[in-house]
Amino acid sequence: MSFLLPEAGLLFWMLIAFGVVFFILYKYGFPVITSMIDERKKFIDEALDNAKIANEKLAGIEEQSRLILEKANAEQVRILREAVVARDSIVKEAQEKAELESAKIISAAKEQIKQEKEDALREIRAQVAELSIAIAEKVIRKELADDKAHDSFMDSLLDEAFDNKNDNK
Repeated sequence: MSFLLPEAGLLFWMLIAFGVVFFILYKYGFPVITSMIDERKKFIDEALDNAKIANEKLAGIEEQSRLILEKANAEQVRILREAVVARDSIVKEAQEKAELESAKIISAAKEQIKQEKEDALREIRAQVAELSIAIAEKVIRKELADDKAHDSFMDSLLDEAFDNKNDNK
């Protein structure tokens, strides 16, 4: 008996046991295993199809989000342009109002200055006239202190008045 070579009886019974096990597996085990493998393959195929559909939907959603983002950016640009135009018109309107208001203020100031100037000139003329009369009165009193100078002055005034009357005719 050798440890490496089995005997014929042992080989026979091993072959019969292998055949019975193979028959049972072939009849009951392999169909279950193959059906499980087919179900697993079907599940994997469905999962791949679902993943493909999900990827397509995701691509569609990404495209929609890109379009929405572009639309939002365009709307933002439009709103900013409108805001700039509105700001410019408000600034221009404010400048025009300020110019009109400053023109009114300047005009009123010029009118006030003109009126004050006229008032000052009237006052100066009145003061000059009062001073002239006061000076003339003092000069005449001094000059006419004696009667001879008084008579001489009156004669000269009368001569001038007659000469002016004759010149005007």
